Amino acid sequence: MVDTVSPAQRSRIMASVRTRDTAPEMIVRRVLHAEGFRYRLHRTDLPGKPDIVLPKHHAVIFVHGCFWHAHDCRRGAAPLSNADFWNKKRKLNQERDLAQHRQLTYLGWRVLVIWACEVSSREQLRARLIKFLRLQ
Repeated sequence: MVDTVSPAQRSRIMASVRTRDTAPEMIVRRVLHAEGFRYRLHRTDLPGKPDIVLPKHHAVIFVHGCFWHAHDCRRGAAPLSNADFWNKKRKLNQERDLAQHRQLTYLGWRVLVIWACEVSSREQLRARLIKFLRLQ
């Protein structure tokens, strides 16, 4: 598949991709709030600045985009154009994620990763979050 936009336009598109308050993250936050869980957002004093931090439960939640973190789903498929660049970038993202999760675990935090493709079923998401947070 050949890119149909100019490099400058592609750069603008990629720069506009949000890192905070994404739609999947907002869904997770709404489910947590509805269930009575209170949390903090993007704590910079923790490795990886977790998307959601639940200090009472000593738990952190990362809401990962399937493409950026190379999830094994339809949305996580690597692009065919400029494949070497994207494969390297996504592999580095995965390695960084793993290192941050290990650091958090070492510091005593429990880590949960929610993939963007997993938020479509709110009931399954709710059950998974409750199960994770009730295991203290």
